[in-house]
Amino acid sequence: MDTTPFIEIDRVTFGYDSSRTILKDLSLKFPRGKVSAILGGSGCGKTTLLRLIGGVHRPNSGRVVFDGEVVDTRDRAQLYRLRRRLGMLFQFGALFTDLSVFDNVAFPLREHTQLPEAMIRDIVLMKLNAVGLRGAAGLRISEVSGGMARRIALARAIALDPELIMYDEPFAGLDLISMGVAAKLIRTLNDVTGATSLVISHDVPECMAIADFVVLMAAGGRVVAQGTPKDLMDSMDPETRQFVRGEPDGPVKFHYPAPEIAADFGVAP
Repeated sequence: MDTTPFIEIDRVTFGYDSSRTILKDLSLKFPRGKVSAILGGSGCGKTTLLRLIGGVHRPNSGRVVFDGEVVDTRDRAQLYRLRRRLGMLFQFGALFTDLSVFDNVAFPLREHTQLPEAMIRDIVLMKLNAVGLRGAAGLRISEVSGGMARRIALARAIALDPELIMYDEPFAGLDLISMGVAAKLIRTLNDVTGATSLVISHDVPECMAIADFVVLMAAGGRVVAQGTPKDLMDSMDPETRQFVRGEPDGPVKFHYPAPEIAADFGVAP
């Protein structure tokens, strides 16, 4: 059995400018063929991590390794080749609103392959069938619900049979039924295709139900905990317990750091 990680983050530091570091000396390894969930509150660097893996940004220091190959954002030929191997489900879908459901899913096939239209048609209908929406192929994006739109975006993400599928907040804004459907699809597609899946989210129950491996991040790109879902649920670490159980009191404070309130109102202590 190949135990080499499919994705490795090797001592990566990154900030969008010199005034704020998003990730600092971050090291992670994501196993091949598994569903890995990256949990954490808003602003902890989860989406930034996906952008680094996809070669959208270059680390200030450290390496991002994709299937044994160091990602080099300056090498356009390499980026094109690597991106051909990954699918991305963007937060809220990012569908083309002026295209039909069918044409949204067909877009990457037309962009990255020379397949004849007859074959593209068959592939698109197969992918839509996999997410339960073959009957919606002719609809406009304005005619589908939010949950359906997320499934259409998933069909588009898997159109090229990617080896790596990255999901950015796939459960955001969905009702409970749509959330359950999306979670089941992520798990099923991973098992059927043998792909490696990275799920960025702050929705604990859904991720714990489908993930093989979980990473919990905090502000500054700090890794609080990592392991199996059971490892994190059973953890006695206060910060881990507060996040996975949704406790209001704990190491993560409600108030952003500020001076004593009396100082802001000019009241003598």
